[in-house]
Amino acid sequence: MSATFTAKSHLTAASRTAALEAMTDDAGVDILVIGGGVTGAGIALDAATRGLRTAIVDAGDWAMGTSAWSSKLVHGGLRYLYNLDFKLVSEALKERGLLLERTAPHLVKAQPFLWPLKLPLIERAYSAVGIGMYDTLAFAGAGGRKTVPAQQHFTKSGTKKVFPGIKDSAFSGAIQFYDARVDDARLVIDLVRTAAGYGALAATRTKLTGVDKDASGRVIGAKILDLETGTEKTVKAKHIINATGVWTEETEALATQDAGLKVLASKGVHITVPRDRIKATSGIFTKTEKSVLFIIPWQRYWIIGTTDTPYTQQDRLNPVATRADIDYVLMQANKLIADELTHDDVISTFAGLRPLLQPVLKDGSDKSSTKVSREHTVTQIAPGMSAIAGGKLTTYRVMAEDAVDFALGERAKTLPSVTERIKLVGAEGYEVLASRAEALAAENGWDTARTEHLLERYGAELTDIIAQIEKDPSLGVPLAAAPQFLRADVLQAVRAEGALHLEDVLIRRVRLDLEAKDRGLAAAEEIISIMAPELGWDEATQQRELATYRKRVEAIAAASTETSDERATDHLINVPTIVG
Repeated sequence: MSATFTAKSHLTAASRTAALEAMTDDAGVDILVIGGGVTGAGIALDAATRGLRTAIVDAGDWAMGTSAWSSKLVHGGLRYLYNLDFKLVSEALKERGLLLERTAPHLVKAQPFLWPLKLPLIERAYSAVGIGMYDTLAFAGAGGRKTVPAQQHFTKSGTKKVFPGIKDSAFSGAIQFYDARVDDARLVIDLVRTAAGYGALAATRTKLTGVDKDASGRVIGAKILDLETGTEKTVKAKHIINATGVWTEETEALATQDAGLKVLASKGVHITVPRDRIKATSGIFTKTEKSVLFIIPWQRYWIIGTTDTPYTQQDRLNPVATRADIDYVLMQANKLIADELTHDDVISTFAGLRPLLQPVLKDGSDKSSTKVSREHTVTQIAPGMSAIAGGKLTTYRVMAEDAVDFALGERAKTLPSVTERIKLVGAEGYEVLASRAEALAAENGWDTARTEHLLERYGAELTDIIAQIEKDPSLGVPLAAAPQFLRADVLQAVRAEGALHLEDVLIRRVRLDLEAKDRGLAAAEEIISIMAPELGWDEATQQRELATYRKRVEAIAAASTETSDERATDHLINVPTIVG
């Protein structure tokens, strides 16, 4: 099954308005998805490709919560294998293979990691067995094909060739294994776009404000508030699926006061440092006393993290990295890196909240947070409404299938999921276009790095970008303050990827928030000048967009000097919201 991607898969301000009108018509929808992270986006695609009239809304932008702040890995969960959780690892490795080979080969790339060894014999032996099992499960999940290279063993000198910047005292050798990396926010946006191509109605900055029930107590629809206009509308829905992650309980409360899924928020923090600051051709993975440490190479920077700490603040939209978080990540990284990193090396930081299912004892008391499962659960909140929580980015497709099956009940047997065969926008024809990378570079005056960067962003849709540049050569000009991106990147964000505001572009489309010390502020005025004609912004709107983003940047910088979440989040309280 393959979609013909036309304007239907382009998310724009106009498509959003049309979607809101359509989902609130008298016909109603079969499935209304609340939450536009990776889980909700996956559900929308699964439902739409089964032929169901589907709508998806989010109170913010696509991937505005957890799904933009992950470790940006598609992985089987090697550490879960050491807990003998074979089913979870096997499932995730199968999904990794699908993403690499079929679903999104332009977005998801095989990534080598070193597992440093301290004990030369015993540790190498049991680690080799564990990683060997990891490779075997991946091989089986892919139907007997290798989707990534198998493990390699390195002596101390061999390890230094792969990772010259490693500290001599940190290892006696290493095993290299493969997982995959992904731009998490772009994956979500492409999932929603693909769902829209199959007919899903998609609207950001649309908040669930109430749940409608019939006389029997069955959920039959929802009240939604268009935060861009302040207009409240009603959606008739045969079933509502709550996929709001760390906001699950708040969303459930609109339908019932009875206990539903209880979700614990755990904060994960990452830092980025310049690509030339660490000398290596491979990433590193190791355990820490609190979590795990990934050092992950990207084109122009490294991502280093993560933490795993309980988060109890009321504001779950703006978790930030504190000074203590940054110190901890640097300390863990410097156990491995010879030329130790300092705060001056940090380009940016980001923090996200993992939605972890919290078991509850019969007497109502919570179990220890260490017992929290990362697997997902689907449950009924009320007749006509269900919720899904838990899981991880890698297994979003399985979670989506389970959620839609649950909503359909017995009907799922005659209307099964088809998403194993679905390619996301940009995937169809990507391999052919990628084989012409050198020719593309020569034809367009790009160097190898830019060509690779554009192919990984757009896949086969790069031909659309090239066509736009041919029509308007100014779009092929790099942004003055961020020359790694073209003016065309900004236009594409507005014309196809649903960006409605400056922060949408800087944080989740162009993502300068991750790779510029000022989080892209220097490029903001030029970006606004490209967005304004497309979105009909007057001068006052342009200045408001700039001022709001500037206050966010200043608040995050101030928060990073604090040592507690409570004091850090205080800095974000007074940052104005774009809408609502």
